[in-house]
Amino acid sequence: MSRYGMFIRCTTTRSKQSGDTYQTYRLVENERIQGQVKQRTLLNLGRHFDVDKSQWAELAGRISQLLSSQGSLFSLALEPDLEAKAQRYAAQILASRSAVTADSEFTSLSVDSLELVRPRRVGIEHLALHALSQLKLDEKMHALGFNRHQLAAAMGTIVARMAYPASELATHQWLQQRSGLGELIGYDFEGMGLDRLYQVSDLLWKHHAELEAHCYRQELALFQLDETITLFDLTNTFFEGTAKDNETAQRGRSKEKRNDCPLVTLGLVLNGDGFPRRSQIFSGNASEPKTLQDMLTGLQAAPDTTVVLDAGLATEGNIGWLKDHGYHYLVVSRKRKRLFDEHEAVLVKDLPNQQIRVQRICNEQTGEVELYCHSQAREETERAMQSQFAKRFEAALQSLADGLPKKGATKQYDKVLERIGRLKEKYAPAAQYYAITVTKDDASGKANAIQWTRLEKPHSRASHPGVYCLRTNQTDWDEATLWRTYTMLTDLEAVFRSLKSELGLRPIYHQKEKRVNGHIFITLLAYHVVQTLRAQFKTQNIHDSWQTLRDKMENQQRVTVMMKRADGKTIHLRKATRAEPHQEAIYQALGISIQPGSIQKTVV
Repeated sequence: MSRYGMFIRCTTTRSKQSGDTYQTYRLVENERIQGQVKQRTLLNLGRHFDVDKSQWAELAGRISQLLSSQGSLFSLALEPDLEAKAQRYAAQILASRSAVTADSEFTSLSVDSLELVRPRRVGIEHLALHALSQLKLDEKMHALGFNRHQLAAAMGTIVARMAYPASELATHQWLQQRSGLGELIGYDFEGMGLDRLYQVSDLLWKHHAELEAHCYRQELALFQLDETITLFDLTNTFFEGTAKDNETAQRGRSKEKRNDCPLVTLGLVLNGDGFPRRSQIFSGNASEPKTLQDMLTGLQAAPDTTVVLDAGLATEGNIGWLKDHGYHYLVVSRKRKRLFDEHEAVLVKDLPNQQIRVQRICNEQTGEVELYCHSQAREETERAMQSQFAKRFEAALQSLADGLPKKGATKQYDKVLERIGRLKEKYAPAAQYYAITVTKDDASGKANAIQWTRLEKPHSRASHPGVYCLRTNQTDWDEATLWRTYTMLTDLEAVFRSLKSELGLRPIYHQKEKRVNGHIFITLLAYHVVQTLRAQFKTQNIHDSWQTLRDKMENQQRVTVMMKRADGKTIHLRKATRAEPHQEAIYQALGISIQPGSIQKTVV
């Protein structure tokens, strides 16, 4: 028995269902009542209590010390793991005894005894739980059969992906050591094993179709979303490792220039407000044009739905399929020929150095409208790139020509042509506008001169910098509507950037296919929650990126204040730090409390 009045007891119990015996552990305290010493259970430590028996007395003594605030916080100098358990168990005892006190209480306190313990961040967690509640994700998971532990693990892994995107191991540590999410939902993450995060990833993926459809239905109801615009695009991300047993992990063209790694491709169908309607995971070498029909089949689109596509997906086959299935389309044209008459164009965006003018042309052969768009900013960018590539290409040609009479330089005619071919490939944006002649000495078989002239190619990028073409069968829309609808593709690109950089989609460390799918789907669920929040912030004129919002909420934490009273008892007060003005503005935009979690007051 511990000299501190607390001790740990092991009890053998028989299961009523199976009849098997097992051991449970309890933290027990001696107390004197009317002259008699009685024992009461302070905390059930469960069946999986794993502290060596030789440390029980030390652990019980440390818990007693934490509750009574005797001496320095680390006066017993326990090893880190045991100290963490002592603080965790002390916090659980205090939480079980706590009561919310609204009235002011005046008493004498010892300032020298003041200690602040167990800081846990709660800002992003508070926002995330609000949006999860709005989406009724917890209710849906419960209806799908998630038990209490699975539901907590699912919410933990989704919120962690929003607040601290990392591996399962790092997420597990974050939930246990840094986040106050457990307090907000009434769950002890410090007692949760790492395996539960892997298991819940598999469980979420198992129900991904139901959960994805549920989120979108809730978003439709929350925001009265317009379904007449459908955006579709693909992105890919890379694996760390070989992923040799994963059939979807294939070599392809990496969006991050990581062609040295196997890839997996994510396809997304979104509405015009950036909410995902459907997702699908493809192999890393998936052909972009072939994925459209798979993704749009079964969406049951409204008759007036318009699908917006980038050039990579705007094949004639896909456009024909859209027509056959009653879709309208607005796509980036693949045609290289550029037309633009400034006098026939309409101004649709008028900002300094960012003007956009568009020229509408009806194509009588196809029945389509072609919209030639000129971007002032794009023109400046393309001119700068053209100039840079042209200078480098000409310098490389000049260097090759200057070497012809020199010893040791490339002179053989075939070798010179090969070098020029490589330069054309390297500087392709500029090389197409040059005519190059190589003169050959028939006697020696060597090249003796290289000459080049710049060509003027009408209707090209060089003659019409900053111009691109859209094509559509939405013949009733005016120029401004067509252009504004097309710019929604930029929002889709922002979605992919958010998934990859802000929500931890890349890189993928898992090797098994179902774990990869689970990782991607958790990121998508986190995006649903983030987009639900940002849609509400936009109505309050808050347009911050998720990373900026995350940074703003980072430093609000829940802490426990411990102080000795004049009568020798210790007050334990646990509450969130006061929200700073910019945090208050965020909470007020959502109409939620600026005080995450309840106020817990305990006197020991």
